Order: sequence, then C-alpha cells, then structure tokens
Amino acid sequence: MAKKHLMATQNIAKKSVKRAVNKAKQSIDEQEHVTTLSFGLGLVFFVAVLVSLISISWWLTQHFIGQESAPVTSIIVAGEMPYSQRSDIINAIDQIDMGNFFQVNVNEVQNRVMTLPWVYSVAVRKQWPNELKIYVVDQTPVAVWNGDFLINQQGHVFQADIERIKHYLPSFFGPEGSELLALDNYRNLNELLEYKALAIDELVLSERFSWLLTLNDGVTLNLGREERVERIQRFMDVYPIIKEQLKVKINTEKQQNQAVDYIDLRYDTGLAVGWKTIDNISRLKSGDQASKQGRNTEKNELLKSNQNTDNNLSNYLKLAQSVKSLS
Repeated sequence: MAKKHLMATQNIAKKSVKRAVNKAKQSIDEQEHVTTLSFGLGLVFFVAVLVSLISISWWLTQHFIGQESAPVTSIIVAGEMPYSQRSDIINAIDQIDMGNFFQVNVNEVQNRVMTLPWVYSVAVRKQWPNELKIYVVDQTPVAVWNGDFLINQQGHVFQADIERIKHYLPSFFGPEGSELLALDNYRNLNELLEYKALAIDELVLSERFSWLLTLNDGVTLNLGREERVERIQRFMDVYPIIKEQLKVKINTEKQQNQAVDYIDLRYDTGLAVGWKTIDNISRLKSGDQASKQGRNTEKNELLKSNQNTDNNLSNYLKLAQSVKSLS
C-alpha cells in the first residue's frame, strides 16, 4: 500500500514538473514572438524616417538650387534725394548682372552709384528672395564755387548739374584749395551781417587772400586781407548813417539815380565809398550779360588795387571825401 501511494505521488510530481516546463516553454515562445514583432516594427519605422529625411533633403536641395539662380526682380531706391533721380541710379547700375540674387555684389552696386555727381553717400543691401534696396543721400550744396562747381556743407568741392538747384545759392570765387577757408569766413561774416538784415550774395577771395563781399542789397565791401571781423563791425556801425545821409542828399539835390556801389574798409580809421546809378542797378537785376561783365571788371579792379594800394590811395581818398560831403 505504501509503495502504491509513493508511486502515485511521484506521478503527480512528474506531471506538475512537466506542466511547469511546458508553461515556461510557452512563455519563452511568446516573448520571442513579441521581440521579433517589436524589432520588425522598429526596423520599418527607421526605414520610413530614413526615406523621409532623404526625400526632404532632396526637395530642399532642389529648392535652393532653383532659388540660387533666381534673378533680382525688384530694385527699391529711397533716401534723401532732392537732386538725384531714380533713373540716374538705375542707369548707373545698368551694366551689373542682376540674373543671380546671390551673386550680385552690393559693393559694386555701391561704387557705381557713388560715381554719380549729386550722390554723397549710398547704402545697399539685398533682401531675399529677389529684392535689392538702395538708400541714397544727396550732396547739400551751400554755394557755387568759381562759377562751375559747388561746395557742400563740409567745404568739399564737387561738380554737378547746377540747373537742378531750384533755390538761391551764394557765389564764391577764390584760388584752388581755399574752399573751406571761404566757407568758414562766409558763415562767420554772414552771421554778423544778419543783425542788420543783410546777407552775403557773393564772396571773392584774391590770390593774395584779400576779401571782397557783395551783399544782398548790391553793395560791395572791400575788406582787404586783415581784421575782417572788425571791418565788418565798422561797416555795420557806419552803413545806416551813410544810407540816411544819402536820402538827405537825394531829397535836397534831387539826385534820384544815385546809390552806394562799394565801400572800401581797408583804412585804419575811415572808409571810402563808390557810387552807382539806378540805371546800373536795373541792368544788374535784369541779368544783362554786359552789365555782369562790367560788375566783374569793377571787382577785378578793386582786387588789383589791393596789390597796388600806394598807387591808388589818392583815388580812394577822393572817394572818402565824398562821404564827408554827405554830412
């Protein structure tokens, strides 16, 4: 009996072990199946990502290759340009190849625009995908120099089409290299004259640096080479007296056609006055070429007189006596 019971127990144990082994094998098979499935899914995902990256890279490459060969189709010109015109800018860069946006050289564009006579400064930049922006600042002329040139605010001389200037500019005449000196003196002396509601229309500087000014009322001042500020101040003190006495002379002597032509201030303690007729004034205002030449001749004679003061001093003293006669 005991032997049978032992055998039955052993059989049960063997069956339990066999079931456990079968369950373990089944679990291992299931894990292997899950692992194989996960690996397959991961491989498919990796391949999909790789294909997507390759496709995107190819598309971007084709896109940028197409953009790289795209031309500049828009040119925007802006800035402070009272004298330059857009057509001037476009014509200046006409020979530059705009067929490839990335190959357009902004420095070359800038250099071409800077060659234009009215241009003072230029800024150029590209804006993707097809735009070129040009910002231009024109010269600011403050005076005409020697009839054919212009002076800017910095005292630099440049040559441009004067016909484009629609406002009044004073005229400077002087030797080469004296532009900044002329401009500085113009500003300083003009500032003094403003106190008497006067302004400089024309400034002449001789080879010996003698100064001759023509005011906006037509009077020419001969300042000589020294003490320009002091002589302007003396003129401002005396000029109202001269005008009042001239009025008295016109009223008493009926000389309606007289006016002050020039005042020579080169003397230490006095001055000399030259006269002109109203007919001469009218011709000058009308712009008659012959009268302008006559006016320039008079100025040249005054400038030459600075070099020959001793020879001409008696003539100026006679003029000085005419001032005294007004009193």
